[in-house]
Amino acid sequence: MRKKIIFALILINFFIINSCQVNEVIKPNVIWLVIEDQSQYFFPFYGDNTLELPNISQLLDNGIVYEGMNSPYPVCAPARSAIITGMYPNSIGTGNQRAYNYYRTERNENEKLLEFPYYSSKIAEQIKPFTQILRENGYYTSNNSKKDYNFKLTKEAWDESSNNASWENKEGNEPFFSVFNFGVTHESQIWLRDGQELKVNPKNLKVPPFFPNDSITRHSMAVNYSNILEADKQIGNIIQRLKEQNLYDNSYIFFYSDHGGPFPRHKRAIYETGSRVPLIIKFPKRINTKNKSNFDLLNFIDFAPTILSIAGIDIPKVYQGKAFLGPKKNKSKRKYLFTASDRFDEITDKIRAVKSKKHKYIRNYNINIPHAIDNKYRAQMNLMKHLSYLNDNNLLSTEQNLWFQTPKSFEEFYNLENDPFELNNLINDIKYINEINNLRNQLDNWIDQINDPINISEKELVKLLTDNITTQE
Repeated sequence: MRKKIIFALILINFFIINSCQVNEVIKPNVIWLVIEDQSQYFFPFYGDNTLELPNISQLLDNGIVYEGMNSPYPVCAPARSAIITGMYPNSIGTGNQRAYNYYRTERNENEKLLEFPYYSSKIAEQIKPFTQILRENGYYTSNNSKKDYNFKLTKEAWDESSNNASWENKEGNEPFFSVFNFGVTHESQIWLRDGQELKVNPKNLKVPPFFPNDSITRHSMAVNYSNILEADKQIGNIIQRLKEQNLYDNSYIFFYSDHGGPFPRHKRAIYETGSRVPLIIKFPKRINTKNKSNFDLLNFIDFAPTILSIAGIDIPKVYQGKAFLGPKKNKSKRKYLFTASDRFDEITDKIRAVKSKKHKYIRNYNINIPHAIDNKYRAQMNLMKHLSYLNDNNLLSTEQNLWFQTPKSFEEFYNLENDPFELNNLINDIKYINEINNLRNQLDNWIDQINDPINISEKELVKLLTDNITTQE
């Protein structure tokens, strides 16, 4: 394992040096509008008619809804590391949530049992952020304002990264790439905004089968929908500024979420509710979008090569993602898509999963803890308290209890067409044996190809990923 990781560092360095040349094409402006902690199925353009979102929906006038976009990890910092590097987090040492923590210098009380401080992966640090490559090729880049990438990002990644960062702060006429994050939909807002006036009627909401259909669930869902409405309003302000400056029509605008929803069995869950995210892309006016829906299997690791492609910049060969737009668009389509889980703050639960468009296979490496990990941060939510109480008193239905089941199955297999919420584990159904074996093999091959350190502890991994263990600056 040590030799493999050292070789990976050398290989990454070689590819970065030799693969970032620019082609002469139109360099469009690109804006990312990123909400936090939201699953696909909360939005009208994915079939939920609960809300009208006029500002986000106008992106569809010359845009496409992507049905198959997925986060490689169902939690923020690892997902963000994939976005900025074009790499699977478990291949570059960024899969453990709160490995490197930009916001804190020492572990909180819940995390201190981990017995190692924050660390930054040397492999991840060797990969030049795609935003830095944009800057080297004439772009102005701004980030407003998430900075938690689970490893130490170079200062060259952004022209500006702050709460005030915007394309509006650039002084020249260069093209720009600007990111805006909207924290109002974050998990924490489910309890922080719990007492505010609701903007939707809880009685009108459709409760998914893995939650009890009661007033506490409905209220929590109503808070989330209300938060999405507020995010739509904030996004409208950015869109209006673009229009006033005659930038809207000829820019790419990406709207997406960093992973699945803010609720239990969403964020931190290997299921589709945790990994499958909304994505709309509005195209420049010169590009006519005839097809309004795209069903390709896509992953956040595809964002970095895609942005470089539409900017006409050569894509580093080390990238594991595939460009799905632009002159360097990858012509091959994925047959399989992979997701993973490792540590969530103080709790480790290694899981790997692979899916095709129809089926999904999950492998749980620690069956002795439930999918409902005892995460202290999430425990602040009324819905989580409610579910725990109902589980402790045997008041959940069979479907609702699955998330709490201990031991959990070593393997899970689902028919996503018939069972989109993954409630009917078909791993022992003989009629699926060929597809189960195929997905098992696909997962094994992927683990081997990306040098996934699945069989070593994080404490051992830290020694391989760092020159020495020190607290972050």
